[in-house]
Amino acid sequence: MTYQHRTLLFDTGGDGPALLGNMRALGIDPAGVEDVVLSHIHKDHTGGLGALLAVGARPVVYLLPSFPADFKRQVGRTARVVEVTPGQALSEGIFTTGEMGDRIREQALVIRTDCGLVVMTGCAHPGIVQIIARAQELFDAPVYLVVGGFHLRNKSKSEIATIIEGFRQMGVRKVAPCHCTGDRAIAMFASEYGDDFISAGVGRIITVEPSGVER
Repeated sequence: MTYQHRTLLFDTGGDGPALLGNMRALGIDPAGVEDVVLSHIHKDHTGGLGALLAVGARPVVYLLPSFPADFKRQVGRTARVVEVTPGQALSEGIFTTGEMGDRIREQALVIRTDCGLVVMTGCAHPGIVQIIARAQELFDAPVYLVVGGFHLRNKSKSEIATIIEGFRQMGVRKVAPCHCTGDRAIAMFASEYGDDFISAGVGRIITVEPSGVER
């Protein structure tokens, strides 16, 4: 993502060559990435980092305190490693929820915009509703858009419906589910949100302007 003329990569995928190829296809210089935020330790979210560093990128890498010490040491040989805290500002207008969850720990990004908060998730292992609630608790602002993996692939229709109701109760304006959300949940969000549903995925560019989302 780009924000205030700064380039930040949220998770790296699991395939380094695919990451670099996709970035170049989008006109993004991999060596110009200034910040990398790793949502959680799973390889499909961290495995591309080595390839990024190998082409000369020297970003600040924001990760969880619970990441393995060996991983931190390896990354620290070529990049500056920062262990995040709840509500920490990563740059102007960009924050982290800090470490959440018990079994699988994770962080999400929170971006302040003129429209409200944008919450960006990796897999939402701690629970997507819980992540949104944390963002609202930390920043006391309405949530405009939630984008990323919601981790609902194995949820029943009734469970997904309850989660969608939670989104509505929390005032989430727009949604862009992808990755581990699952086809059934994506279809249900699309049905519920209508024109406020945004199709997301590899290569998709979503621009949040003061007037709203440009797709």
